[in-house]
Amino acid sequence: MKRDTSKRSKEITESYFRFLDGHIADVISGRTADFMEIGQIARELFVSHKHLTDTVQKETGDHPCHFYDLRIIDEAKKMLLETDKPVAEIARILTYDPANFSKFFKKFVGQTPGNFRKESRD
Repeated sequence: MKRDTSKRSKEITESYFRFLDGHIADVISGRTADFMEIGQIARELFVSHKHLTDTVQKETGDHPCHFYDLRIIDEAKKMLLETDKPVAEIARILTYDPANFSKFFKKFVGQTPGNFRKESRD
């Protein structure tokens, strides 16, 4: 009997996205101190690092890290727009050094967190 590998691939990919949502929420709330590496997430999902990476890439066209980064950026944007927390505090909540956070944010958004907040509120 042939297994439906595409169904399993979809399940793994959906599990990865669900895990990311919960894990990022745990980091932001302080329930978890640091973001996990992809290999750690794979172990939590009971698959190998390579299998998780290959599966997500095959299903979506992008590496799992791409989605991880985008979800972190989405949370950063939310905090920048919905709170008055300083950028450095948002960086700390997201476990980044403020200078590295600004570089990371700018790479994805095209502007610094401070400029993003200012332009979005104008």
